[in-house]
Amino acid sequence: MAKSPSLNIDPNEIAKFNALAQQWWDLDGVYKSLHDINPLRLAYVKKCCLLKGQTVLDVACGAGIFSEPLAREGALVTGIDMAEEVLTAAKLHARQNHLAVQYHRSTVENWAQNYGARYDLVTCMELLEHVPDPASIVAACSRLVKPGGSVIFATLNRNVKSYLFAIIGAEHLLRLLPVGTHHWRKFIKPEELRRWGQDTRLDLLDLKGMQYNPFNKRYRLGGNLHVNYLAHFCKMVST
Repeated sequence: MAKSPSLNIDPNEIAKFNALAQQWWDLDGVYKSLHDINPLRLAYVKKCCLLKGQTVLDVACGAGIFSEPLAREGALVTGIDMAEEVLTAAKLHARQNHLAVQYHRSTVENWAQNYGARYDLVTCMELLEHVPDPASIVAACSRLVKPGGSVIFATLNRNVKSYLFAIIGAEHLLRLLPVGTHHWRKFIKPEELRRWGQDTRLDLLDLKGMQYNPFNKRYRLGGNLHVNYLAHFCKMVST
């Protein structure tokens, strides 16, 4: 059963991100890995979609790490998040950089109640594995995108390799992320994400893995889907 829109958040996750609000834009800080993968995420989105002049909703935008690059490409960007202190950091950074990104505090489910079929593109980066009901997030994103528009998710696969790489490796050994950033049982298998999309008229067009090489400390797109991956969906057009 889907949860109420106002309940599909984890208060512990919100508190965790708020506590680090002032560190989001430190390129060498706790979110360094997000800054490092941003060019890959942006390149993938640009390959899938036109951005210039398009209306884009960045779901779980945090401090705008991905919202701002989208805006620099000419997109009309709105970012939503539930971490109030993080949104304050996002608004300040956008203002300092003269970017017209609109930020609002809302769950995606509540936003979908008022802005259905409003956006050409909805991006949802690294949220699904942080909420009690990820299928509800997928359904809300589907309601928000226009028919024929795109929804792009970034998340992590759930298997033995992802536990070893994303939890043991990334958090405990390499310290790429703070310990406790992820909970392996919340990771999303691609077939689960595909099914949730199908249930809400989202057609899966592409899956792309993201790989990290700990020796040269570089990320790249492509390869297997065993750990991090991106998924591009298109909203079906009614006939």
